Amino acid sequence: MKLFTTETIAGKEITESLGMVRGSTVRARNIGRDIFAGLKNIVGGEISEYTKLLADSREEATARMIKDAESLGADAVVNIRYTTSAVSQGAAEILAFGTAVKIS
Repeated sequence: MKLFTTETIAGKEITESLGMVRGSTVRARNIGRDIFAGLKNIVGGEISEYTKLLADSREEATARMIKDAESLGADAVVNIRYTTSAVSQGAAEILAFGTAVKIS
């Protein structure tokens, strides 16, 4: 599956738009990471545990979006975007979405 953040694909023609596809995941922090993050807030620097949690969440949301596009018979997904929203204190949803297309 080819993935693009642009609306068009250089050198390719979009022959059919199959509609919006999406994938999401909801992740929660854990107490161990929160304790370490609290310590990091004192000394500063990157909170690598949260960075990894968010990176894993984006990958899972992307994989689910790809699966949605494959179910429609898409060759590619264009205009991909990511968004996040708080679901509850300590938990957030990562959403990946775009337009599934056929290309030639």
